[in-house]
Amino acid sequence: MFGIGGGELVFILFIVLMLFGSDKVPEIARTMGKAMAQLKNATNDIKSEIQKGAEANGLDTKSLTDITANINAQINDAKSNLLGDTTNLSSNLLGETATEIDQVKEDIESLSGPIKRQR
Repeated sequence: MFGIGGGELVFILFIVLMLFGSDKVPEIARTMGKAMAQLKNATNDIKSEIQKGAEANGLDTKSLTDITANINAQINDAKSNLLGDTTNLSSNLLGETATEIDQVKEDIESLSGPIKRQR
């Protein structure tokens, strides 16, 4: 529950008991329960209003699911196209860079060949 362990919950309850006293704790719990119930009811009302509005506009749950699936498919397709292009681009770039580095290394070796230090 919210990532709170048993010991932490007992500690929180102890602090609440110390702050408010044993007389107020049941009243606070009752008030919090009512608030949670009101929040749940408000959320359900909002969901039902959204669903009624969607049905009034000709959208049902199945068509919304289909639309969402199509959008997700298009997004995944675009991602794969973009990532595929960047993978080919990076491999080509790395290959060209490696050949350039090898060529420069050979040029430096040929220039510094007679001048190398003796250890």
